[in-house]
Amino acid sequence: MSHAKRELVSSHLRYLRQELREMDLGIKDDGLFPEPGEIRGIMAQLEALLELVEGNTRIQSNSEAA
Repeated sequence: MSHAKRELVSSHLRYLRQELREMDLGIKDDGLFPEPGEIRGIMAQLEALLELVEGNTRIQSNSEAA
């Protein structure tokens, strides 16, 4: 994976990790569950991150087959 993509993935993971920590603290401390929109947003970001990583994997596997 190129350095730029690696940094992009790391950045996304740091952001998602922070968001999930905040949700977890909200549940533990206040007993309040996150809004459904917040959860859908996190899920969409995780799917985009997966596509970025899998897209890179597919390109590598195609070049390895050649």
